[in-house]
Amino acid sequence: MEQQHKAGFVNIVGNPNVGKSTLMNDLVGERVSIITSKAQTTRHRIMGIVNAPDYQIVFSDTPGVLKPKYGLQESMLNFSEGALTDADVLIYVTDVVEDPTKNADFLAKVAKEKVPVLLVINKIDLLKGDSDLQAIVERWHGLLPNAEIFPTSAKEHFNVSNLMTRIVELLPVSPPYFGKDALTDKPARFFVTEIIREKILTNYDKEVPYSVEVIVEKFDEKEGAIHIMAVIYVERDSQKGILIGKGGSMLKKVGTEARKDIETFFGKRVYLELFVKVEPNWRNRENKLKSFGYIE
Repeated sequence: MEQQHKAGFVNIVGNPNVGKSTLMNDLVGERVSIITSKAQTTRHRIMGIVNAPDYQIVFSDTPGVLKPKYGLQESMLNFSEGALTDADVLIYVTDVVEDPTKNADFLAKVAKEKVPVLLVINKIDLLKGDSDLQAIVERWHGLLPNAEIFPTSAKEHFNVSNLMTRIVELLPVSPPYFGKDALTDKPARFFVTEIIREKILTNYDKEVPYSVEVIVEKFDEKEGAIHIMAVIYVERDSQKGILIGKGGSMLKKVGTEARKDIETFFGKRVYLELFVKVEPNWRNRENKLKSFGYIE
């Protein structure tokens, strides 16, 4: 008998900074989500698609769950809560240092889920002994009694293949949702903006990285090279000055680092131009959040 094709949506949720993006990139085998050590790195729901002859998994990495302080964060929380409603399998990611009561409201929603929940306890490479892990597992078992627990280290690729095997077992029988050669539902420009944003997150402190939005205004792809023009929006003139740096030095550094990563991502030579513009209070303005893709 011919094996039936399986396909499903596997949504990854959890608090900021527990390693959701690292886990998703490990599961997908490609760098689809940007990874930095700062919280709130992921702002959109990003899909990464894994294809095999007999299955297709559509992974969705969501922003970390947090109590919203402004319009942008509200939209980020909506992406995370939306992930609870349309999953075939839900992966809740925590780690060995997080306080399990940190986001009780969201956790209560996860506990009520009817779909299979896989609880990933990430970063176990930080633990000293097995007894510590046992205590953490027991505590989480009390909070999410229906979840299957997977202690992992996404960074060290520990136990990720067992997690993947279980995901495939839980997939419903279904034809593929996307073409079998698709890696993500996001267009090429999206990854350019994410790479530039990643470089801003790693090169600047305090408020600057969170006040930034990147829009690609030109993406001109020829056979051997891509010409990209991107605008970095900030909320205040002072942020613009910090971003550009003395004599343009900081912006040049960001541009160089981003260009190298974009070249790796597309496998082509890249010519990248960056500009900085001030867009006051964009994180709270509905028309701006719409034009930047945060509100449908």
